[in-house]
Amino acid sequence: MPGSRTSPRDRVVVSRDEVAHLADLARIDLSDAELDHLAPQLSVILESVASISAVAGDDVPPTSHALPLTNVFREDVIVPGLTAEQALAGAPAQEQQRFSVPRILGDEQ
Repeated sequence: MPGSRTSPRDRVVVSRDEVAHLADLARIDLSDAELDHLAPQLSVILESVASISAVAGDDVPPTSHALPLTNVFREDVIVPGLTAEQALAGAPAQEQQRFSVPRILGDEQ
């Protein structure tokens, strides 16, 4: 965070004002008690991320998954669709080449 400070032991300190600023940017209305409660929690989160970043060396590429992902979707193949007559063949009721269903809304719209 721009205003975050680190101490000699790499402790990330997030101030209450920084949390209030983040909450304002995210359009989240936080009470004073919530701001006081969240500041130390955000500090812990940032420290955890920093410790993970310190472990990964320059020879370790950044990844989002432990294993490489492959596309498991089938290829798009164009196939002929049903004609209107075929689609409506099993319909209990039809009207003007459309399915006919009972009206659920009245004229009061």
